[in-house]
This record gives sequence, C-alpha cells and structure tokens, in this order.
Amino acid sequence: MSEPLEPAAVEAAIVSVLGRIPSGIFILTARRGQDETGMLASWVMQAGFHPPAISVAVGHGRYLADWLAEGSPFVLNVVAEQQKALLKHFGRGFPPGAPAFEGLELMRDPRGVAILCDGTLGHLCCNVRSYADSGDHRVFIADVIDGQLTSEGTPMVHHRKSGSHY
Repeated sequence: MSEPLEPAAVEAAIVSVLGRIPSGIFILTARRGQDETGMLASWVMQAGFHPPAISVAVGHGRYLADWLAEGSPFVLNVVAEQQKALLKHFGRGFPPGAPAFEGLELMRDPRGVAILCDGTLGHLCCNVRSYADSGDHRVFIADVIDGQLTSEGTPMVHHRKSGSHY
C-alpha cells in the first residue's frame, strides 16, 4: 500500500489534470442600457437541448458578472481556430465605459448586443436563466434564443498547463 500524498502534492496533481480539460475560446458580448462590453470566455459548455441552453463561468470581481446577474442580454461569439487577433483584442478585458469594439466589424441582434463579424464561426444570442456561485467564479445558465453559424471552419480550442490559473 502506498503512503498518502502530502496536501501540496495532491493539489499539484489536481491542477495538472484540471489544466488538461479542453475548452473552447469565445468572446462574450453584453449590453446593459447604453453600456456595452466584451470579454474572452473559455469556460463555456452546452447545458441543455430543450430549451437549448449553455453555461458560462465569469470570475468574481468582473463587472460583467454583475451585468449578467442583473439579467443583461449577451451574445456568445465562437472564435475560429486561427483568430489570434481576437484573443489579443479581448484578452486584457476593458474597464467600465471603455470602447470594447473599436476597429471591429459588428452586427447587432434585435436587443442591440454586438455580434462579431470577423474571426468567428457563429454566435448564440442568450438570456440568463439562473446562476450559482462556485468558488472564485459565478456560473450562469442561459437560454439560447437565437443563433447563426456563419462559417464551417474549426473552432479554437485550448488547454492550460495548470488548472489553478488562466
């Protein structure tokens, strides 16, 4: 029988495996009144067939988490495999009030939420149904009310070396 691992060794083993869970790369765009923004999101998963639903995790302390908790509508844009420019544009995030979409080609859904036209494979228009706090993130369940596939390309997927940070 083997010796029990030290807590630090157990944590190192856990985060090394967590980091290998693959995730897609998405740009979440949202609107609250006249304010709008976008952020890079990777913890996204389909969460239902009928009605179609997704889950998305947003870190506590991000003002966008507050917007979504208040019911702000959002669009999930699926990033194409070779679109590193979108990662660079949205990777650092934007302070409240900063123009998040300068230089990008956009469309708008009927609610006025930005839909990215370049570098994405498609989009899903969503309404938050519920949420739960999970440690340092808030997990939102959202109903998908509309969407469109705009390209047959391959979505960007990544895995991290460690499951303890982005």
